[in-house]
Amino acid sequence: MANKQYMRTKKIDIRAFTMIAILILLWLVFTFFTSDHFRSLENSFISPRNISNLARQMAIVGIMASSMTLVIVSGGIDLSAGTVAGFIGCLVAALQVLVGLPTPVVIGIALVTGVVVYLIQGYIIAYAGLVAFIVTLGGQLLFRGLILAVTGGRTIAPLNESLVYFGQAHISEMVGLVIGIVVSVVLLLNEIQKRRNKQKHGTLAEGIHMMLIRWGVAAAIIMIAIIVMNHFRGVPVPVLIMGIIVVILTLIAQRTSFGRSIYAIGGNLDAARYSGIHVRKNMVMVYMIHGVAVAVAGMLLAARLNASPTTAANMNLELDAIAGAVIGGTSMSGGVGKVAGAILGALIMATLDNGMSMLNMDAYWQFIVKGIILVAAVWLDVYTRRKDKK
Repeated sequence: MANKQYMRTKKIDIRAFTMIAILILLWLVFTFFTSDHFRSLENSFISPRNISNLARQMAIVGIMASSMTLVIVSGGIDLSAGTVAGFIGCLVAALQVLVGLPTPVVIGIALVTGVVVYLIQGYIIAYAGLVAFIVTLGGQLLFRGLILAVTGGRTIAPLNESLVYFGQAHISEMVGLVIGIVVSVVLLLNEIQKRRNKQKHGTLAEGIHMMLIRWGVAAAIIMIAIIVMNHFRGVPVPVLIMGIIVVILTLIAQRTSFGRSIYAIGGNLDAARYSGIHVRKNMVMVYMIHGVAVAVAGMLLAARLNASPTTAANMNLELDAIAGAVIGGTSMSGGVGKVAGAILGALIMATLDNGMSMLNMDAYWQFIVKGIILVAAVWLDVYTRRKDKK
């Protein structure tokens, strides 16, 4: 049993390492062509300014991809996330500019709107028995219309500085370093706790040196990223918000009975029912949690633009979020996926957009390359799952 668990973990790690290798390769290629063959890094892909912009760029998709992971793990899908985020962003702009509501009230309304929207969609999927693909596709079309209804097709701007802060500001260098250290310590404690749990259940199949290497690599990446961004203006606030959401969703997925129920439902729906899990209720809750993340993404989108994201329906944010989750290791069959993996996938997607833009490549290449990487990620998932069954 322990050997089987070890082999499954090994295969999952290989999949993750493959995606990391692709990300490193992309960074090297883009840096090579934007730095005059590594001769000048000042304005290259890995310059502090661009790394900061890249992090800010990926934050919105990263937030949606992290909650999309839970939706897909539970066996669902959401094709409306991008347009719902755009609608909430437009609603925020309209309430603040046209109605004159203060930022705290606007934020509260936006969060409630996100929860209500996905409460309705989740209820239709779970209790009415409609397929999630159709329900959320209908939601996508509905909110495209509502975006036009709210904005009249025009841009609503500018927003209050207190709201724009969340999309454009940076935290101080010292605060960024402290956060990095705290996160690194928390990661170490989490690794130690997981190791103890495996020892308790007799499933521990790796030496402590592997745990320390894994933690050391993660901590080093976090600290290096913070130090690089500090050389520009500091860690962007949207990145900090994304990090908070990722931590919360990871704790929900890994440390709660509700999180374990999500994986059980996506892994084997009938078995989940027979084990006493309230499948319908949990599915609705997954969509409601996703609604909070989508609402936050919509507010950040409006704050970053300092205007209503009237063209959000054409930005394909939901497709980037789904692709980010899948590239990060989430299985479209359900039952498998990690929230942190979605951030890796979102970073790969943002890297492609950012790097190709710096190289002035035609927009169609972004879609072509994204499509290839997405199909390759799904193929790798299918391949590893077949190997697991042997």
